[in-house]
Amino acid sequence: MIFKFEILGQPYSKANSRRKTRSGLIIKSKEALQYEHDFALQCPFLDELIEGYIKVEAFVFYKSHRSDLDISLILDGMQGRIYKNDNKVKEHILKSWVDKNNPRAYIKVSKSSIDKDFEIKLKEFFR
Repeated sequence: MIFKFEILGQPYSKANSRRKTRSGLIIKSKEALQYEHDFALQCPFLDELIEGYIKVEAFVFYKSHRSDLDISLILDGMQGRIYKNDNKVKEHILKSWVDKNNPRAYIKVSKSSIDKDFEIKLKEFFR
């Protein structure tokens, strides 16, 4: 199964989008929280979640070159909608560009080709 969709808006880096509250708690920035909200409004629900190991390809357009390529918020946002848990995402292919007027992400989710022969393939890779 291959599933493709587009999300409008700029994803923010989960690691770099933290802020400290008056009480000392560290929470997500307002921008990251807004992106999570916007993502939830746009991300479809699959009738049948993708199971097993998962591959995610993301082509992300940021407002500027200063943004880190980080799709953690995207992966989190797909939990329960596209797949059960993002800990099953075993492959990422990420690319980024700049479109200051139309930040967005094109996302493709599919079953991963990683299987029980992964260790053998890994050893072959490093030969």
